[in-house]
Amino acid sequence: MLSVKIELLEALAHALESLSPGAGAKAAFESPKVAAHGDLATTAAMQLAKPLKLNPRQLAENLRAALLAAAAFQRWVEAIDIAGPGFINIKLKPEAKQQIVREVLSQAARFGTQATSGKRMLVEFVSANPTGPLHVGHGRQAALGDAICNLFQTQGWDVYREFYYNDAGVQIGTLATSTHLRAQGFKPGDTCWPTDPDNPASKAFYNGEYIADIAADFLAGKTVKSDDREFTASGQSDDLDGMREFAVAYLRREQDLDLQAFAVKFDNYYLESSLYTSGRVEDAVGRLQAAGKTYEQDGALWLKSTEYGDDKDRVMRKKDGSYTYFVPDVAYHISKWERGFEKVINIQGTDHHGTIARVRAGLQAAGVGIPQGYPDYVLHTMVRVVRGGEEVKISKRAGSYVTLRDLIEWTSKDAVRFFLLSRKPDTEYTFDVDLAITKNNDNPVYYVQYAHARICSVLAAWAEKDGGDVASLGQADLTPLQSPQAMALMLLLAKYPEMLTAAAEGFAPHDVTFYLRELAACYHSYYDAERILVDDVTVKRARLALVAATAQVLHNGLAVLGVSAPQKM
Repeated sequence: MLSVKIELLEALAHALESLSPGAGAKAAFESPKVAAHGDLATTAAMQLAKPLKLNPRQLAENLRAALLAAAAFQRWVEAIDIAGPGFINIKLKPEAKQQIVREVLSQAARFGTQATSGKRMLVEFVSANPTGPLHVGHGRQAALGDAICNLFQTQGWDVYREFYYNDAGVQIGTLATSTHLRAQGFKPGDTCWPTDPDNPASKAFYNGEYIADIAADFLAGKTVKSDDREFTASGQSDDLDGMREFAVAYLRREQDLDLQAFAVKFDNYYLESSLYTSGRVEDAVGRLQAAGKTYEQDGALWLKSTEYGDDKDRVMRKKDGSYTYFVPDVAYHISKWERGFEKVINIQGTDHHGTIARVRAGLQAAGVGIPQGYPDYVLHTMVRVVRGGEEVKISKRAGSYVTLRDLIEWTSKDAVRFFLLSRKPDTEYTFDVDLAITKNNDNPVYYVQYAHARICSVLAAWAEKDGGDVASLGQADLTPLQSPQAMALMLLLAKYPEMLTAAAEGFAPHDVTFYLRELAACYHSYYDAERILVDDVTVKRARLALVAATAQVLHNGLAVLGVSAPQKM
């Protein structure tokens, strides 16, 4: 049906061009708001009426006549009706809708994808500092980032996954000191355990049991290896510097295990410290100063960020000579641009909202050719976890939050991914552990996966009884696919590619979850309406072809989300 739609769109463009030179470039179809009105619609007559100074209804009549005369419309269209002030509704012939089945079966895993464009993009996500296990918020970010990468890959982009983290700074020092105290036999609650002097009720150091594990392994002289570093402990309880290096490597390894359990891989790990050791931070500051976009005041260096839409100018270098946190961010994004990434997406928590204006301001002020609006941001809220009807806030392992691995162990990788992607990133979400392990239609991931498994069982039964081969279904006679349920299913299959395009453009993997749930429901309705393994061979093969195509699209969509498509459940 996609090829049919392309033919019809070309005919529409030609007809519009004949009515008004230049109008053909704006040819487009929409989905009618009411399904009974047709399969495709166009508002072109109403859009052209005013510039042509014609009655939109009459213009629609003229356009209808031109379309009826077009060979593509004669071949694929059953009726063209005009509604209201000039809406044109188009009803396709059954054979036009049936073409989608052949397209899906012939393209298989490639269905919905576009040709490689050669354009390069970088998606930065997770980017957790190595100070503890990944929490559920990191999990939401991992699911979002990976799915957005997959979406853009379907659109022909060359996608690069990057994890950025602070391997120095105050937090790493706190981690080292916490480990040092544990190595000396102290624990949270002891009188010597540090607290925040500005808030004595709040513990400033890391209290989770994982700190004790790090200290024990350090004293045992163990070696830890992560994706980007390796370190062997000295075993000396007074080796604070060694503990710092060991703790970072240990927690990076823990994060790697979390990400492996979640089936997320990165192409590169970028260290904040490298921005300083390579001179990138100083270079970025020098560019801003040379461009006249900074000034000195009260002993600090300021960026004129108000010139770029920020609500106030921002301090770059404090009185003590240290840089504020957005300065290395500017240097980091200049690095992304210089590495050839024309599009960059950052997946971050909503607490990073305030950094957007100042980072973009710094990039514009640096004068290195970066376009406005670079980078793009996808901000997500945190996640509440409910189990047994009560909110879960504490993890024995982490000490103060539920970890990503906790959630995976309680449910499954598939459930966590699907659930965390089932809402817009910036909306609050409550993860119901009990629902995630329920095996019924209330569980959305189970519902979608069951639809795929149900089809696979039908195909397996056919193969066992008749020796059927799915590959042969691409040549099946599809004429018997005439029922309303079959037509609805084929139309929904045809929407998959355009859904992917819209989801990528809107950074909206939740659109994929909505589509898959709708497709699963449509399939279940079809299955309930028509027996598939009937005696009539022609009818049986047509229906098998349709459900095989449905299984393929379910598989493709789940793959975008990083969720498996089981053949048995």
